[in-house]
Amino acid sequence: MKLFGTAGIRLRYPIELNPILAYKIGSVVGGLKLSRRAYIVTDTRTTRHVLALSLASGLLSSSVDVYYVGIAPTPIAGYAAMTQKAIGISVTASHNPPEYNGFKFYDPGGYEFTRDLEETIEKLIDTDISPSEWSNVGVFEVSTTILKSYVEDLLEFIGKPRASWSPRIVIDCANGASYEITPLIVRRLGAIPVTVNCNPDGFFPVRLPEPRKDLLENLLPLYRSAEPALILAHDGDADRVAFLDPTIGFIRQDRILAFFAKKILEESKGRVVVSIDTGFVIDDVVEELGGVVERYPLGKTHERVKELGASSVVMAGEPWKLIYTKWGPWVDGILQVGLIVKHIVERGKSLIKILEEEKIPDYPWARRSYLVEPLEIRDYVYVEVVEELKHILGEPVRTMTIDGFRFEYSDRSWVLLRKSGTEPKIRLYAEAQDKGRLEFIVNRVEEVLIKTIKKHGGRVVEITIG
Repeated sequence: MKLFGTAGIRLRYPIELNPILAYKIGSVVGGLKLSRRAYIVTDTRTTRHVLALSLASGLLSSSVDVYYVGIAPTPIAGYAAMTQKAIGISVTASHNPPEYNGFKFYDPGGYEFTRDLEETIEKLIDTDISPSEWSNVGVFEVSTTILKSYVEDLLEFIGKPRASWSPRIVIDCANGASYEITPLIVRRLGAIPVTVNCNPDGFFPVRLPEPRKDLLENLLPLYRSAEPALILAHDGDADRVAFLDPTIGFIRQDRILAFFAKKILEESKGRVVVSIDTGFVIDDVVEELGGVVERYPLGKTHERVKELGASSVVMAGEPWKLIYTKWGPWVDGILQVGLIVKHIVERGKSLIKILEEEKIPDYPWARRSYLVEPLEIRDYVYVEVVEELKHILGEPVRTMTIDGFRFEYSDRSWVLLRKSGTEPKIRLYAEAQDKGRLEFIVNRVEEVLIKTIKKHGGRVVEITIG
């Protein structure tokens, strides 16, 4: 069985991931001799303890000292890895449903494990790994001091805002790992946090932890009742965050990335690495400021940062996710919150007004995911639909195949079709310069997709948006 997907390991408990496998993974990772120390954080899933402690046992058996932090956002695993020269581990399945769990690993430089390292682990997982002698086993310690260090270092990095107002900001933590730290950061930056779903609960009772447009906009009446200047919503482990305006609703993630790119490039020039599913709004902003945009596979932008060197890449990003290399090479949703809140508090304006003031374009866009049954037909359907896409929308001026198939057209519209690396879904992404073209793209592709699924005797169980 393949362990690693788009971003770490995410599997269903216990049929795909169980304590025995977790122990083996810990033994293999410890045996790589990346560091003699490891820091483990978890999100709030009900299986966090059994998997974290099983993984820890494997690490301990390989002579690695384990510092167990407990519930904390995934970015702290990256921060701990870099600052302590340790292995960082988050026990999480990110935005997947509650029956999933998994692991994200960080090397002592703070980078998520690369695909080469993941392949090495998968090759070794079924080999006979002998534990260390009794005198060389690691030491286990419960330690939360890294949490305070992260908060203080992050606030120092962001800088104290010159406050012009103290707005209410709704924070939806999805009952996940950010339930303490994000409200604390918002308060320390001078805003008033109004918390929603900030009690830790691994069943995610109110909403799934994926901060999608459709899920979040269903809750807008609740959010609006607090009369906030901004609404922000995390996933389960807080490496990602979505922003909503109380009047307009969901703010496209690409506009947020473009805004970060603009502010970063105004201070220092360089390359911006983004995932394959991002739109031309980023290119337009970056190129105007003399920067260069490079696209890379989804979930792997950190690899390109590592290849080029953090000094050569000023920023990397994916929808919902930001790597600000000056802070560190890991994706950090808490950092995003801090940067945005500082701008709002200092400028005395809502985020949507700031984006308009900064002239960040808002091109029509669509993101849809199709859950296909039975799963066995997904690959056949995907291949056939991609073949259709090569001609049904016009002649592409550029085709990218680094992660799925992305077709770009002369009118600056584009469409991407890819198989999800974390769930049994086919994903569709599109952008156009006008709504009519976008509607044509989405409707035509969806028509072909559903027709092909039915041809193979399957059905679409669910369509999610955003």
